Amino acid sequence: MNTKGPDPYLPGHGNIGYRTTHYDLDLHYRTGPGRLSGRATISATADRVLAEFSLDLGMFQIDKVFVEGAAARFSHRAGKLRIRPTTPISAGAPFTVTVRYGGVPRPIPSRWGDLGWERIDDGALVASQPTGAPSWFPCNDHPADKATYRIALTTKSRLTVVANGTLVSRRTTGNTTTWVYEQPAPMPSYLATVQIGRYRLVDLVAGAIPQRAAVPPRLLTAATHDLGRQPEMMALFERLFGPYPFSDYAVVVVDETLDVPVEAHGLSIFGANHIDGRRGFERLVAHELAHQWFGNSLTVADWRHIWLNEGFAKYAEWLWSELSGGEPAQAHAARSRALLAALPQDLRVADPGVRRMFDDRVYQRGALTLHALRAAIGDTSFFALLREWARVHQHGTVTTEEFTALAQRHSARPLGELFAAWLYEPALPA
Repeated sequence: MNTKGPDPYLPGHGNIGYRTTHYDLDLHYRTGPGRLSGRATISATADRVLAEFSLDLGMFQIDKVFVEGAAARFSHRAGKLRIRPTTPISAGAPFTVTVRYGGVPRPIPSRWGDLGWERIDDGALVASQPTGAPSWFPCNDHPADKATYRIALTTKSRLTVVANGTLVSRRTTGNTTTWVYEQPAPMPSYLATVQIGRYRLVDLVAGAIPQRAAVPPRLLTAATHDLGRQPEMMALFERLFGPYPFSDYAVVVVDETLDVPVEAHGLSIFGANHIDGRRGFERLVAHELAHQWFGNSLTVADWRHIWLNEGFAKYAEWLWSELSGGEPAQAHAARSRALLAALPQDLRVADPGVRRMFDDRVYQRGALTLHALRAAIGDTSFFALLREWARVHQHGTVTTEEFTALAQRHSARPLGELFAAWLYEPALPA
């Protein structure tokens, strides 16, 4: 995907002048010292003549950099790897850059805490949204720059590795095993992940869309129960949103406490605290699954449009409740509106500002926007809109303006006032 410029919220991340098409990551992780060594080969296409270009990368030692197989000059500071090829790259030309690097991964500091690679007991977890990807591989860390991936990771054989996509091979040599995953659906860097730990792999359902889970052995019974209705969710969401956009879906339960679960491309990461054996966090199972359509297949063109991820996933929680025998969406909406009415009325959902990207009001009011739209145009038009939205923009990037324009085509009445009130005005509508 072509990025037209820096993200207005996070201008220090992402790079212009090219667009990536494929990442080939060959990684080796030593759990004792917590050291990661890697060879990243990135395929890209130049948007203009490139005498120099940059990648986002955290605090690693850089061994060598090659562009089109030729050694290139480089500098690395302040999270940017700046590369000068021996010959400028022509506009429109495809090219490859290979970076050999190593070190102890350090999370990327942000206003939301440390992001990206986190060392855990006998393993690692990776949750990168929105800027943590450079903590473990060189990348163009912009949500609109989507590419296919191959991720190979070698570590101790006692550990299980889960990454984006389909496991295509697993090879053991001595006391180490190399796990190779391929993700053919384009994804942004913030949704790339590897999870390493002492997990049991279990199949939740067989069929056209394999669903598996990686779970600490002590949580296996509880997790299997808590995820037991996920295949029903998948069937429901396919009916409401259209076909599942990837080849398979995985859930990883890390033996750590997480504030919230985190979506990745084709998989989701839950904390041990989200497993209680009573399905007490089932709404979050629905939320993370819905992100596979809204956020992962359809990715925001820039972070201003975050409600298109979180509002849609929140509303999917209410839809699951309504259509699986729980409270109707209207009851959830009424409760949500009462909650919001007691909070400050100073947030514009369609452009909340970088400090409030993950404010719960973006989630709640985004879902309320969809509920108000559903009430205005009726169920038939509303769900036809969601299916067309997911189909037309599959594996692409989206903006609020594109959604409101498509919604208008599904409505016989003007929707301008509805969207202005819900998305652009700080005051909570009636």
